[in-house]
Amino acid sequence: METHLHHEHAEEHMQGPEILTDIVIGMSDGLTVPFALAAGLSGLSNSSHSTSLIIIAGLAEIAAGSIAMGLGGYLAGKTESDHYHAELKREYDEVEHVPDKEKEEVKEFFAKLGLSNEVQDQAVEEMTKDKDAWVDFMMKYELGLDKPDPQRARKSAFNIGASYVVGGLIPLSPYFFVHEGILGLKISAIITLVCLFIFGFFKSKLTGVSPLAGGLRVMIIGAIAAGCAFGVARLIER
Repeated sequence: METHLHHEHAEEHMQGPEILTDIVIGMSDGLTVPFALAAGLSGLSNSSHSTSLIIIAGLAEIAAGSIAMGLGGYLAGKTESDHYHAELKREYDEVEHVPDKEKEEVKEFFAKLGLSNEVQDQAVEEMTKDKDAWVDFMMKYELGLDKPDPQRARKSAFNIGASYVVGGLIPLSPYFFVHEGILGLKISAIITLVCLFIFGFFKSKLTGVSPLAGGLRVMIIGAIAAGCAFGVARLIER
C-alpha cells in the first residue's frame, strides 16, 4: 500500500537547466535581430544584387551579435561566480570571528521550521561542529546561494553564442537561394515566424506559461520588429 501511494504521488516540477536558459537567450535574439536587419535591407532595393548585400550584412551581424551575446553570458557567469566566492569568504570570516551571532542565525532558521527549543539547540550543535558544512548551510539557507559551476561562464558564453548563430541563420537562409530581396523576405518571414512561434510555444511550456499565448507573443514581437525595420528603410529610401 505504501509503495502504491509512493508511486501515485510522483511530483512534477519544471527543471530549468542553465543550458536551456542560455539557449532561450541566444535563440530569441538570434531569430529576431537578423530577421529585422534583413527585412530592413530588403526594403531598400529590389535589384538583382540586393541579396548579396543582405547576406553579407546578415552574416556580419550574426558574427558580431554572437560574440557580443557570448561575451555578455561570460560576464554574467563570471559575476555570479565572483559574487558567490566573495560571500563565501565573508561567511568564513563571520563564522571565525562572530560564531555566537552565526549560531543564533542558524537557530532562527530551525525555529521557523517549528522545532522545539531543545531540538533547535541540538540541531545547532550538530550543524556547527563542521565549519565547512556550517558555512555551506549559511550560504544556501541564509543567502540563498548555491555553489556555481566553475565552468559556467565559459559554457554560458558558448551556449548563448552558438544559439545566436543557429537562430540568426534561419531568417537569413532564404536569401542564399533567391536573387531578389523582396522574394527572400517573403520566404524568410514565413520560415522565421513559424520558427518564432514554435520557439515561443516550447519556451512557454517549459516555464509554465500558456504555450499558445507564448508562441503568438514571440511571433508577433518578431513580426513587429521586422515590419518596423522594413518600413523605416522604405521611408529613408524615398
